[in-house]
Amino acid sequence: MTYIDVRNLSKSFVVRKKQPHTLRRGREEVHALRDVSLRIERGEMVGCMGPNGAGKSTLVKILSGILLPDGGTATVDGRVPWMERKAHAAHIGAVFGQRTQLWWDVSPLESYGLLRDIYRTPREAWRQRLDEMTEALGLAEFLRTPLRQLSLGQRMRAELAGSLLHSPELLFLDEPTIGLDALSKLKLRAFLKEENRRHRTTVMLTTHDMADMTEVCRRGMVLGHGRMLYDGELAALLRRYDTEKTVCFRYEEACCTPPALPEGCVLRRQEEGYEAVFDPALLSAGEVIARLQKAGTLAEMTVQGRSVDRLVARMYEEMRL
Repeated sequence: MTYIDVRNLSKSFVVRKKQPHTLRRGREEVHALRDVSLRIERGEMVGCMGPNGAGKSTLVKILSGILLPDGGTATVDGRVPWMERKAHAAHIGAVFGQRTQLWWDVSPLESYGLLRDIYRTPREAWRQRLDEMTEALGLAEFLRTPLRQLSLGQRMRAELAGSLLHSPELLFLDEPTIGLDALSKLKLRAFLKEENRRHRTTVMLTTHDMADMTEVCRRGMVLGHGRMLYDGELAALLRRYDTEKTVCFRYEEACCTPPALPEGCVLRRQEEGYEAVFDPALLSAGEVIARLQKAGTLAEMTVQGRSVDRLVARMYEEMRL
């Protein structure tokens, strides 16, 4: 049986907007989700992307049982999230980048004790899981420090541990690395992959940080204007919009000039060498490099694609998001 099964899910909100040339506010219906369908198998790690207002957070809130849809159906392991909230909550965990589930004025350890009682986790199982989380996320140095005294990176690690202490089968992550430094991001991504490998935890990640998504997820979904625009292999989606590669190179001989390159490849002189820019759909990097090697001995060379953020920006532009 499919672990998460969503069919024709719809959700609208009524918002009030100021009318021009008047003090009155008009009512406007906003369609957050329009007939969204998806299926996720147990143990999958799926990334959901889209611009602000695309419907990502609304989808997560419905699947976690916080919101009720206007139409359609959704089940998680056979449960309807908004109809079986108590049973559903025992099987899921959630980390929202801008919100906290831990208590501000007490230490993470004290909050974890309260969460143990809330989820009715057996003490021995809770202790074993806490030891595992402490080692994997490096919590020991601040486990007894009040949450308000922790850095953002420490707080996010503490939040993640709190969401996983009851060993949920499904983990929702909404912007989990927002504001984190590079080292904290790397540690968190590595932990998520290991958690999935060891416990088959299903992960649904929504984020604007494409590095998070490409490092953690194989499958990607794109939401726009409340509709599902893409659902498939993340790498294939990015390749579709990777229309520019650059070979930066320098010859050992200062007087060496590159040979004529194939049509469609643009050669530019740089301060210490050259760069060749081409479309990987028309030319392979190997073909370009082979031409360059004929002119002399290459002292150094790098092949660069467009940054992931630029690829996503181009994708949004083409999809008119």
